[in-house]
Amino acid sequence: MEDQDVESESARGAASPSELPGRLEAAACVVDDCGVITAVNARAERLLRIKAADVIGRDAHDLLHRDGHGQPLARARCRVEEAVLARRTQTGRGWFEQGDGNLTELSWSIVPCARSADSGADTLMIFHDPGTGLATSEGAAETGATLSELERLALLAETTTQLTSTLDSEETLRRLVQLVVPRLADWVVVDLITEADEVERVIVVHYEDDALTYREDLQGPMPPVPAESPMPLSRALRGAASTLVRPATYQGPPDSGIAIEQRRLFEATGMHSAAIAPIRGVRDVLGALTLGRSKRPDAMTPADLSLVEDITRRTGLALDNARLYQRQRKVAETMQRHLLPQLPSIPGLQMTARYVPSPDASQVGGDWYDVFTLADGTTALAIGDVVGHDLDAAAGMAQVRSILRAYAWTHHDPPSAIVNRLDESAMHIAGVSMATLVFGILEQTGDGAWHLAWTNAGHPPPLLITHDGQARYLTEGHGLLLSTGLTAKRTDTRIVLPPQSTLVLYTDGLVESRDHSIDDGLERLRKHAASLVHRPLAAFTDLLLERARPVRNNDDDIAILALRTPAAHEPSPPRLSAP
Repeated sequence: MEDQDVESESARGAASPSELPGRLEAAACVVDDCGVITAVNARAERLLRIKAADVIGRDAHDLLHRDGHGQPLARARCRVEEAVLARRTQTGRGWFEQGDGNLTELSWSIVPCARSADSGADTLMIFHDPGTGLATSEGAAETGATLSELERLALLAETTTQLTSTLDSEETLRRLVQLVVPRLADWVVVDLITEADEVERVIVVHYEDDALTYREDLQGPMPPVPAESPMPLSRALRGAASTLVRPATYQGPPDSGIAIEQRRLFEATGMHSAAIAPIRGVRDVLGALTLGRSKRPDAMTPADLSLVEDITRRTGLALDNARLYQRQRKVAETMQRHLLPQLPSIPGLQMTARYVPSPDASQVGGDWYDVFTLADGTTALAIGDVVGHDLDAAAGMAQVRSILRAYAWTHHDPPSAIVNRLDESAMHIAGVSMATLVFGILEQTGDGAWHLAWTNAGHPPPLLITHDGQARYLTEGHGLLLSTGLTAKRTDTRIVLPPQSTLVLYTDGLVESRDHSIDDGLERLRKHAASLVHRPLAAFTDLLLERARPVRNNDDDIAILALRTPAAHEPSPPRLSAP
């Protein structure tokens, strides 16, 4: 009975959670187990510039907690919210929005209150002006980390998402900078090893006054990596180890040119602490990441270094993928362009061609064009597409083009007869499973008119645009694709090209995509061609490619061949036939 009386007396003398803020000589408020404010003292009203009547019953996180830019803070990154929900005694420092909309940085303490039947699980939040002493997180004191575990996981998840969603090296590094500052550091330095095995300091960025400043004066080529140097950056660039660094690390006699550059870096930036970690690809070391602090008073810790290593692993994977993509794209484009011919100079006739590779760098397309002069002085035109997006398609395209040239040169036949011969041999000699083609012969007669004879093997029809903007497709002479195994009766069609008219031959990537039918694409091409025909031929072709090409879900390569006849009053120089 005596124990019960003591317990009752103690209970009567204890303040309820809602009464605690009034008894404290510090700014304080109480939140319930859902994070809703239930009590606020006068000191908190003054410090946070709020009125108790306006905030009681509101969510404390939504009302107060902000990031360093004044933006709402994600709950997963909010250490105050984490401590409240976990009912853990913890201290820290963060940004809060005052009642008048201004942003203030405060130290905070979270103290869980004893559970009771009437009040439930309340938590006391105490706020301090940082000038009165900086509190540190209990969890951070134990681990040496400047970020909570939730923040670390959130940062790594965001790093993975951001860096793996681009295949551009420069964009990867730009995103990396935005991810790590100001969360981990106020200086970011990236050194990369080039394909020539040279070191380039590609990024030196300072975060100050809520903005990024790129220090180009500290960027540029670096000395070679010493093979045995024990200095931190040299070791990182060899893939040896990650290291915590201070200015004193580079104050001794330098053992290499890189050590001299590092001393210059620390002197110029004022960094008092830094973490250096290698950026490793799948097979090679790609470079090193340095995160440093100059304005932030706290030094980098082993826990920070561990987090930097996790970030550089993800950065290395992203850069490796970006480099592989760019290398494949360069190889594909180089190979494709070498397979396409240089256009000959035909007196009186303007010609231009464009080739746009597939967006997928690993795919080499079968689209091609050709223009060449025949033995009798006429001009052969061709545009085609070998089915497929791989090296087999590119090789088949090269063989089809060579066979067509050989037949056209040796046989003075109409286009349909030459294409028939090509059809008979394409499958057996070139190994092409299926292909489309427009083949024509262009000839200038004595009166200066240009005559075109052509046949079409399953290809999108050429587009003819007159000087006054009338555009129509040349749908005549259409026949079966090549390599179908069927006997095809091909026909020839002849037309006189009007003076100053423009003829456009193209592949289906210009008019077709997964989102649009070819009929929609043909109509779009016709309208744009008619509106642009007054432009010079090169500008006409570039703008036509830009405006007519489907921009979404178009994974095909494109070839365009455009030619323009002279005005009626422009006689062409005489053309000599080959002997």
